[in-house]
Amino acid sequence: MKLFLNTLLLLAITNIYSQNTIHGTVTDANTNEKLEFVNIYFPELEKGTITDENGKFNIENLSPGNYNILFSMMGYKTQSFPITVPSTNEIKIELMPSAIEMESIIVSTPFHKLQSENVMKVEQRSIKDLKANGAVTLADGITNIAGVESVTTGLSIGKPVIRGLSSNRVLVYTQGVRLENQQFGDEHGLGVNDAGIESVEVIKGPASLLYGSDALGGVLYLNPERFANNNISSGDFSGNYYSNTQGYSTNAGYKSSENNFKFLFRGSLAEHADYKTEDYRVTNTRFREQDFKAGLGYQNNVFKTEFRYNVNNSKLGIPEEIGEQSTNKTPLLPYQNITNHVFSSKSTLFFGDSKLDVNLGFIYNDRKEFEEHHHEENEDEEEDEVLEAALHMKLKTANYDVKYNLAKLGKFETIVGVQGMNQVNSNYGEEQLIPDATTNDVGVLAMTHIHFEKADVQLGARFDNRNIDVSNSINKTFNSFNGAFGIKTNLVNNITARVNLATGFRAPNLSELTSDGTHEGTNRYEIGNNDLKSEQNFQTDLALEFKNEHVELFANGFYNKINNYIFISPNGEFIDENPVFIYLQDDANLYGGEFGFHLHPHPLDWLHIESSFEMVTGKQANDVFLPLIPANSLTNIIRLEFEKPWIKSGYAFIKLRTTFKQTNISAFETNTDGYTLLSAGLGGSFTLFKNELSVTVSGSNLTNKTYINHLSRLKPDGIFNMGRNINLGFTYSL
Repeated sequence: MKLFLNTLLLLAITNIYSQNTIHGTVTDANTNEKLEFVNIYFPELEKGTITDENGKFNIENLSPGNYNILFSMMGYKTQSFPITVPSTNEIKIELMPSAIEMESIIVSTPFHKLQSENVMKVEQRSIKDLKANGAVTLADGITNIAGVESVTTGLSIGKPVIRGLSSNRVLVYTQGVRLENQQFGDEHGLGVNDAGIESVEVIKGPASLLYGSDALGGVLYLNPERFANNNISSGDFSGNYYSNTQGYSTNAGYKSSENNFKFLFRGSLAEHADYKTEDYRVTNTRFREQDFKAGLGYQNNVFKTEFRYNVNNSKLGIPEEIGEQSTNKTPLLPYQNITNHVFSSKSTLFFGDSKLDVNLGFIYNDRKEFEEHHHEENEDEEEDEVLEAALHMKLKTANYDVKYNLAKLGKFETIVGVQGMNQVNSNYGEEQLIPDATTNDVGVLAMTHIHFEKADVQLGARFDNRNIDVSNSINKTFNSFNGAFGIKTNLVNNITARVNLATGFRAPNLSELTSDGTHEGTNRYEIGNNDLKSEQNFQTDLALEFKNEHVELFANGFYNKINNYIFISPNGEFIDENPVFIYLQDDANLYGGEFGFHLHPHPLDWLHIESSFEMVTGKQANDVFLPLIPANSLTNIIRLEFEKPWIKSGYAFIKLRTTFKQTNISAFETNTDGYTLLSAGLGGSFTLFKNELSVTVSGSNLTNKTYINHLSRLKPDGIFNMGRNINLGFTYSL
């Protein structure tokens, strides 16, 4: 028996410390030429490398198991290849040249990591592309994604809108954990800076199966920048200048990986003056933002873990009316001072053909709002008083996400998991928008992916419980059972169809349940309703795609039925000279979609012509239109891509975006006129002092059009959106 136990122990130690390695060669499928700088990546292991000048690659210290390995390179079709580790065979991959853009890796979904193989429709855009299009902030950048808009208060405050749903109906994930920062408020933005974020993914429609309550309308998933490949160190710094706000943003970062350890850090600073229209500057839209991100990772044969930290401090002016005309960057009263801390850890334990993922997060949101005080006291006392926040709220959120990926059984891949959250809201200021309260969530889920010969099927179920305990007041519990079913198949050659059916839910938030006071930002007296029920929805999505070497066509349609939709409405009364608004419920329906094409004609593969149309309509059951529904829009882009001996990844584009008149409005909205905005830009990479320098120049609203977006909270005051802006940017890699 002792000999037997010692043998087992020796085998276990050998398995843990053995150096599992794969190696191979990548060539061009047409010319058999060895390809250099091909990206090779294991999404499950978050580990990769690039090929050398002979097209060869080698990856060591791999956990045993079955994985998909991805091969990608600009100008070639991305390929996914199944592999079993350990493997002694040399891998030989032939990549097919393609004018279609290189496919990105999808992080937010649990099974396939290429969108072409995914059952769910996920939109992804890199931050680099969004910045190249002239985006000033992250909230501004996401509006370049089809089906995504933003409810804005000036330039600094933006809330994502996915197919007409926003606020607590859209869940935001950052660093792999759900971001909680008082998003119920009209003037509460994302609280995340784009520095240190690699890409943005959008899941449209109910994602409660994967993420629980508040994912009723969809998920905005922010992917942090990757760690460096093994035994590589790199650094970079960048800067951007914005002519309209005479503002700037800068960031610098460094990352390194050696043996089993890796780390990174990045800091950034941005300052902007009031944005300018053709006729005036919009007073107090100025803001300052500081951000720092850091990460530390460790990985061996059977275990990997990473810890990330992000602190963001933003001082944001809250515009009220057109007043002082200056280019000062220090916000006037009223303004917000927000500090947001995000701690997260992601760990994976590998058991050969199965694995355990454990994600933990803690978010500490410290929100202060300062405003004018009107007391008949001397100036010194007033100045001291202004330093005290009128509104001071702290939100502390701890969450966990544990998923076990079972060993693949024939055609079945299965995940079971448990997710939960503990959230404490506390007030410290003289004013109180929502009371002190504690929220607890717990949910259990199971999800299966079935690989048939001609189709992929995905289905799952989930049960959630949410308890909201308001101090010295109500205690409410909400339960929900949800499910999802999806299928992807090729109807005929080059035509892919996806059908997804899913339910979702959202428990009413504290503001909807307990409000009782004047909301300064909207100049209305709000009264909550503690009898509100959970919103429950059922959505049908149909996505069709045609793709060949030179043409891509897509049509995405959806119908979303929401029971017990919560909305706010005036009741005709006044308190303290402010109109009274109360929270009500009614069934609602939203429907629409996104449609478009991408043409890159042979032999002009460097020319790209893109066009897309997006629309959404939202109505209550009584045919009254829902508020804050974005207007229909049409976007046309002509883009050129080129390579020269002196420039890499060169590009130039012209974009014309037409937003149509919005007449489908709620009872307390007004019609919004349509408008067309012209944008253009160019850029590329050069070698400077043996390192790469990337330069971008872009211009938005080049005709200096005066317009108002329907989702602007400054619309009731007739205040225009931003005028012409020229953005100059650079990134220098060390």
